[in-house]
Amino acid sequence: MLHASFRPASDLFGELNRLQSVLDQVFRPLERSSIRALAGGTFPVINVGSTPESIEVMAMAPGLDPKTLQVTADRGLLVIAGERQQAMPERGEGTSVYAQERFTGNFRRVVTLPEDADPARIDATYRDGILRISVAKRESSRPRRIEVQ
Repeated sequence: MLHASFRPASDLFGELNRLQSVLDQVFRPLERSSIRALAGGTFPVINVGSTPESIEVMAMAPGLDPKTLQVTADRGLLVIAGERQQAMPERGEGTSVYAQERFTGNFRRVVTLPEDADPARIDATYRDGILRISVAKRESSRPRRIEVQ
């Protein structure tokens, strides 16, 4: 039950800011970021960052056969696709499944690359359940030091 009481304007604005931050946290999973990331439950989970020389994408994808992974770059989009096989025995007579939280099936993630990415220079490695993709930046986009004579 709400009850009305007089509050100074500064408290009212503080309460409005608090309410806005609570609403942002509740509805944030529905937003899409510039890298087309999706809400929780998406596989694989990715981290994207950059260095002065490259854009780095780390996809946490344990339990995959690297031969089943497909990494492609086209028109400024980096696509990670593949299939995660079921690790549990087939359901049948005498077999019971009590919980199944691990994602299985086909997956696809899309990352929008920045304009300075060079799609001709991409390296991908898979080790210890992590797919690491390094996209080099174009030479022309990197700052260079010019010596004054």
